[in-house]
Amino acid sequence: MKKIQSGHIVILGAGESGIGTAILAKKYGWTVFVSDFGAISEKFKVSLVDLEVNWEENKHSVDELLRADLIVKSPGISPKVAAVVAAREAGIKVISEIEFAGYYSTAKTICITGSNGKTTSALLTHHILKNAGLNVGLAGNIGDSYAKQVAENAYDWFVLELSSFQLDDMYEFKADIAVLLNITPDHLDRYDNKMENYSASKFRIIQNQTEDDWFIYNFDDPIISSYVNTSDIKAKKAPFSLTKEFDQGGYLNDNQQIIINTNKQQFTMSIHDLALKGKHNAQNSLASGITSRILEIRKEVVRESLSDFVNVEHRLEFVAKVHGIEFINDSKATNVNSTWFALESMDKPTVWIVGGVDKGNDYSELFELVKDKVKAIVCLGKDNNKIMEAFAELDIELYEAGSALEAVAYGYRLASKDESVLLSPACASFDLFENYEERGNAFKKAVRSL
Repeated sequence: MKKIQSGHIVILGAGESGIGTAILAKKYGWTVFVSDFGAISEKFKVSLVDLEVNWEENKHSVDELLRADLIVKSPGISPKVAAVVAAREAGIKVISEIEFAGYYSTAKTICITGSNGKTTSALLTHHILKNAGLNVGLAGNIGDSYAKQVAENAYDWFVLELSSFQLDDMYEFKADIAVLLNITPDHLDRYDNKMENYSASKFRIIQNQTEDDWFIYNFDDPIISSYVNTSDIKAKKAPFSLTKEFDQGGYLNDNQQIIINTNKQQFTMSIHDLALKGKHNAQNSLASGITSRILEIRKEVVRESLSDFVNVEHRLEFVAKVHGIEFINDSKATNVNSTWFALESMDKPTVWIVGGVDKGNDYSELFELVKDKVKAIVCLGKDNNKIMEAFAELDIELYEAGSALEAVAYGYRLASKDESVLLSPACASFDLFENYEERGNAFKKAVRSL
């Protein structure tokens, strides 16, 4: 991507990505105005003052926005808000922080997206590359913003976890290695409740790729496979599967081994030696392993890294065992598919804590697992009607809680020794919490107070 001439930039949203964009923009001579429709945190206000940029909070001044040569929008801001609509109608380019940072980065990129597993896969891929001695950064939907790291570091590689919201506002950006893990219903409220719109957003991960680039994808996902079979994809393809073998790509064989074939070389490892357990994590390990072997990272490094990786906080995280009851924090499960994987992995009778901001969920996908695994449901949210109605027909005890403390108290009362209490909300957190991290931390604090 070519660098662009600096001018007046307006940044919508003063969170991690917005502040990072301001840092990078200042470095390259832009005049900066930051606008947040909500209140700006004290930490980020200090950053804005230190940067000596103008800013506003609790509003978007449309007149100020229309002075912009370029607008960088936080991924959390809907494209339908009045300020964004007005800017686009005025012909002002609106892009994501990732796109803007890409103008100034010389690093090669491994870009990972999917409805589920992208954080785990990004962390695992970064772990392998770092262990191999590569000069690699980690950014996107995780950690410090990409823009801030481009401004402050000179990495040779970046592993970028990308959400559909970030991909929506990326146009010229290109992934050197693109990874698409899966596509299942998520954020449909943002996409006019149309699955095809959400899927199209995910496939932006391969836009602008050439025959020198790589596309690693889940062959077992029907939406992805259908697209691959009917589209002209320029990049070299490396699929992975739990059922089908590939000469170029990766798969799980009948002997419970993952096999990775790249560059006419084969890598083999027993799934029992993988740090991450479960079928969905075998897919994550395959995706990260293929990426690493494409880069010709030594087999010994890949093997060691896949076996000693420690997963992200709030993802099937063991919290404590209290009087024989196991408490598990899966707050990062913000959609039905993530919760499906969590419930599938439970091997004890489970009290399931679910709820939050519904994103167009179809809970019927969970019915069989719930009947098999769950002894009681605790709904944690301001409006639990949809969940209560969905599971009422299953003849399982249903309770409502207005706080993490109350939900944990229910779990402790309802579960018995050698049973589990699982927080796996299948919903966003924004009704009671700022984000899934705050929700997970509140759950852990409540457990530790028992």
